[in-house]
Amino acid sequence: MDILGTTLRVCVDDLEAAVVFYERLAGAKALRFERGGVQVAAVGCFLLMSGPEAELEVLRKVAATIAVKDVDEASQLLSELGARVIAGPVPTPVGRNLIAMHPDGVVYEYVDRNVS
Repeated sequence: MDILGTTLRVCVDDLEAAVVFYERLAGAKALRFERGGVQVAAVGCFLLMSGPEAELEVLRKVAATIAVKDVDEASQLLSELGARVIAGPVPTPVGRNLIAMHPDGVVYEYVDRNVS
């Protein structure tokens, strides 16, 4: 499995203020989208999320997002290594993702850019 990078997940109350800060910090413009009632802004290696507390509570349980070449390959390797795939793979606006719990109990999101 090729790990291409990681994204730090940050839940914020004021997305607009956070975007200004993180755009300056990362030196990059935010890419915005909405998913499940949550407003999201991807800025460099940061994924800023703002929305209903019930949704954010679930999102906070995911430690980080890991970009991989192929989510199916990641799913197979994770399972072989004793991780448990909790959800997915499912399509997203930019590819596919899955959520997995590693044997140590930490939960990660894995994403690829393979649009099915």
